[in-house]
Amino acid sequence: MIIMTRSGDTWDSVAYRIWGKGADQAFMSDLIDANPLYIEVAVFPANIEITVPDVEDKTAVTLPPWRR
Repeated sequence: MIIMTRSGDTWDSVAYRIWGKGADQAFMSDLIDANPLYIEVAVFPANIEITVPDVEDKTAVTLPPWRR
């Protein structure tokens, strides 16, 4: 899947938009790894194509019990 960035997006905000609460930190590195051309970008301009990788659900493992 490909998504387009919005002006001001960051890696964690893109991950949050795709996978939801708790996944922003769990899947952010997978998202970065799938988009090596933008590895040094901290804040995105609008309309950059980001490849969304298929990921297995890590949130149950990485979230504390009260956030699951």
